[in-house]
Amino acid sequence: MTLLPQEVIRAKRDGRTLPAEVIGEFVAGITDGRVSEGQIGAFAMAVLLRGMDVDERVALTQAMTASGERLAWSGLDGPVLDKHSTGGVGDTVSLALAPAVAACGGYVPMISGRGLGHTGGTYDKMESIPGYVADPDRTRFRRVVRQAGCAIIGQTEALAPADKRVYAVRDVTATVESIPLITASILSKKLAAGLQGLVMDVKVGNGAFMQRRRDAVELARSLATVATGAGLPTVALLTAMDQPLASAAGNAVEVRYAVDYLRGVRREARFHEVVVALGAEMLTLGRLTPTVSAGAQAMNEALDSGAAAERFARMVRGLGGPRDLMERPEKHLPSAAVMRAVLPERAGVVAAVDTRQVGLAVVALGGGRTRPQDPVDHAVGLTELAAIGDAVGPGRPIAVVHARTEGDAVAATSAVRAAYRVGHRPGTALPIVVERITVGGGATP
Repeated sequence: MTLLPQEVIRAKRDGRTLPAEVIGEFVAGITDGRVSEGQIGAFAMAVLLRGMDVDERVALTQAMTASGERLAWSGLDGPVLDKHSTGGVGDTVSLALAPAVAACGGYVPMISGRGLGHTGGTYDKMESIPGYVADPDRTRFRRVVRQAGCAIIGQTEALAPADKRVYAVRDVTATVESIPLITASILSKKLAAGLQGLVMDVKVGNGAFMQRRRDAVELARSLATVATGAGLPTVALLTAMDQPLASAAGNAVEVRYAVDYLRGVRREARFHEVVVALGAEMLTLGRLTPTVSAGAQAMNEALDSGAAAERFARMVRGLGGPRDLMERPEKHLPSAAVMRAVLPERAGVVAAVDTRQVGLAVVALGGGRTRPQDPVDHAVGLTELAAIGDAVGPGRPIAVVHARTEGDAVAATSAVRAAYRVGHRPGTALPIVVERITVGGGATP
């Protein structure tokens, strides 16, 4: 490094703009160990307090991308597309979205993460499928993407290794909330995946990382602007997380929900709207459809025809899962021994949901983790979660708890009941798609 790390930190601490070559050298030092954890923490705090302009964010993202491998997808007859969600409760969209986009001609190499805190992780959901290899070698990953059109796997050490070091330090230095660092963390891995189009699903509401709309808009604009500036066309949608997105929250219970959704057994309106909206944007970015409305039509056709379900089944088989998962999910997915209905204290209508607390109830059951190394119980969770406006009472519980023990079921019942406010009138829910944000186009309600 031609510049001392402490001088880079000093410059950002004092509010100066860092040139791209300086950022590149600093990130190279993070990758090869010349920059210490203490210096990473100081730099992260300086960025949190002083911010970064768009050019700095692009440079940081590109430098972190260049710190490891970058996938290339030659020889495919369609665009390579993906989506990323900032996380929520009952957000099992990836399991339905990837195969539906694949059925429309896209290729979706979806590299997912584990759950942490109150939000679930797509990686954990896929691991609940017996035999499914969520960490395949590169050859198998490529083969399944080519044959099924999609593959949902875990994060790999080879992509953006600088981000892994930076994030570990941010997690213990109170700098996780920095929007420039969030932007670079998310996008460096997406750029390394060799994508040609990306849709960001930025959640907003009491179950989201960004609970305030203005913060979610700021993050969405940063992601769309920086990704596009780094050569990856990106659209961001703000979607509601003021209540669980699906009526299931957990791991195996969400896989079962996704299987039922793909087979057409049950398609809840809010969940379906998010799947179609995100898919339509992906198809349009990939030039598979001329307009977003045409993309929505293509998504609905792929789902209704069973083509999306067939792609999901092909992906599961290709990665070692059961050949008959779609036909017999109950045979393969783990189930909890205790099921208990959560009844309200009195009959009424759901007025509001503390969505974060619902997610924490799943974590307390063992379905999530508070530390990255914690094990996860794939069988536990919640189903039949009521939505805002639903009538609940003796004939319609707030939810059904799936637990390992009676004691766990009792504790979860109490937690879920406390998370729901039941009154005489329905509350007002956020529209499921709150805003659409594009580079240069601003935000569209």
